[in-house]
Amino acid sequence: MSRIGNKPIVIPENVEVKLDDKKIFVKGSKGELTTEILDERIKFEINEGILKFSRESEDKSVKSLHGLYRSLVANNIIGVSEGYSKTLTLQGVGHRVTLKGNDLEILCGFSHPVLFKKVESISFEVPDQNTIIVSGIDKGLVGQVAADIRSIKPPEPYKGKGIRYQDEYVRRKAGKAAVATTGA
Repeated sequence: MSRIGNKPIVIPENVEVKLDDKKIFVKGSKGELTTEILDERIKFEINEGILKFSRESEDKSVKSLHGLYRSLVANNIIGVSEGYSKTLTLQGVGHRVTLKGNDLEILCGFSHPVLFKKVESISFEVPDQNTIIVSGIDKGLVGQVAADIRSIKPPEPYKGKGIRYQDEYVRRKAGKAAVATTGA
């Protein structure tokens, strides 16, 4: 039983949801997003400001799609009304970031600065030289752009240098010197 798919979505007053044959258009104060329902076994309807999803069969694949589409539309509703953001921090001596126009210039231990181009519908903020805030209305795109920035220089386990999410814990390893003193 898809518990997530069965939960109704309460549509906020400042969000407008339009249903087409296979598309759900969500429009809010921050922008507009569209979700296309590709599987015709998933049905959706709006009654009195509540969006409900239903399915035609009890197959495992249909149950998973039921929950998936409900989550995608719920994320779109939150995105157009509140928006999403991810915060990244740079750890290490000489690691810093600057905003060059709309692009990010990242210095993170390479012989050259890395230029990260602006992605459409995503905004970057740099409150200080070691912090990047990636924000936008599409949850998946915000997460992907943050992951792409992190992949430039992921945190390494010995000194913890690199780009990491703000709440990420990096498990540290003992180096060769610590292993040699224990007398293996």
